[in-house]
Amino acid sequence: MAASSKIIVIDDDPTGSQTVHSCPLLLRWDAATLAAGLRHPSPLLFLLANTRALAPEAAAERVRQICRALAAALPLAGIERWWLVSRGDSTLRGHFPLEVEVIAAELGPFAATLLIPAFFEGGRTTVEGVHRLHGQPVHETAFARDRLFGYASSDLPVWVEEKSGGRIAAHQVQRLTGAELDYAAADGGQALAERLAALDGGPVVAVDGERPEQLAALAQVVRQAWPRAVLSQSAASWIQALAALPPQPLAGAALARLRRSEPGLVLVGSHVPLADAQLTQLLTEPRCVGLELPVAKLARLLEGSLPEPLLASLEADWLVQLRRVLAQGQTPVLYTSRGELQCASVAQRRRLGDALAALMARLAAALAPQLGYLISKGGITTHTLLADGLALAAVELKGQLLPGLSLVLADLPEPLPVLTFPGNLGDGDTLRLAWRWMEGLATAD
Repeated sequence: MAASSKIIVIDDDPTGSQTVHSCPLLLRWDAATLAAGLRHPSPLLFLLANTRALAPEAAAERVRQICRALAAALPLAGIERWWLVSRGDSTLRGHFPLEVEVIAAELGPFAATLLIPAFFEGGRTTVEGVHRLHGQPVHETAFARDRLFGYASSDLPVWVEEKSGGRIAAHQVQRLTGAELDYAAADGGQALAERLAALDGGPVVAVDGERPEQLAALAQVVRQAWPRAVLSQSAASWIQALAALPPQPLAGAALARLRRSEPGLVLVGSHVPLADAQLTQLLTEPRCVGLELPVAKLARLLEGSLPEPLLASLEADWLVQLRRVLAQGQTPVLYTSRGELQCASVAQRRRLGDALAALMARLAAALAPQLGYLISKGGITTHTLLADGLALAAVELKGQLLPGLSLVLADLPEPLPVLTFPGNLGDGDTLRLAWRWMEGLATAD
């Protein structure tokens, strides 16, 4: 891509860079930070909005702020051609269509919004309009029962109608089929280009995705169609297709060697069933020592009359325990108690989640100078760690340690590798395997 071009990703969770490499991830969007990000030679720029952790009104306001900052920064940076992606969850959780509607209002109009939730590395495909996880319709999985972002259908047009509260009827959602994409891959995309050129009025277009070649064919047409810009609401595989990056310079083993010589720390804030299974497997390793943060006890404390001094006392005690494990050359695994606590309201649940993430971030930040690396599992946990705990404006994405697991370098006095680990990715053994890679033990598997 030309130096005056940029793919800009507004990411609702800090794990959306899980198919790409060698680009900046911004945790702030002030003028100086944004200008530096736009000057970066990578064709990609990620803005980590973390909106999935916010209430709808706050999410809309954050996206609005980002769009207005971009509107001012793009001309100053000399960016002539740009494509915007609203990166969302590959299991259909998040503020849709709210975020794309804000983006369209601020930076549009767009010819259409392409809905592309396929994430091949994680087993997410869309076949004949139905989104699937390892072949199973995703509404039949635990992800569809999310208390904040649950849904009842895997049929994307029906899902759009449900998530829009009926404002966008299923019959208004257009579809781009796998057969059309296969034909585009074979004929150079002429028919597909004509189809996209006929789009008008910003409809939602649900895109099938079974294989990377299909999205690559679509990406080629979208890149060539400029300035008839489309907005994308997608998971990570579309970003890789649109950027068409070469292979990452550092393979997994080389990425793992970026670690420092000290022991590492693992944070597990995600509480989906897959994260539970992965935590159980990790704790079978003799060198991993678990420390549980009791969620129910912390919830009672936070709702009490003196939360700050009591929490500070507990925090000091946990810090002593973590340092003791590190001094013994072992890996502390700091995790929230499993299961999902029943809260009186959505707002209370978000406050509790924010407080738990902030606690874990403070503990990790206090230990950072003596850590060799960090593994952070869960989107909210990871964003809070990077933005608040380590107080970073940006990180540099080096690449994928394992499929979908991004390793970033935190710009501290001595660079600290942080492995960002989505809550919903992998199988039961992936967290343990990632730890073994970071410990230099993977060849023993």
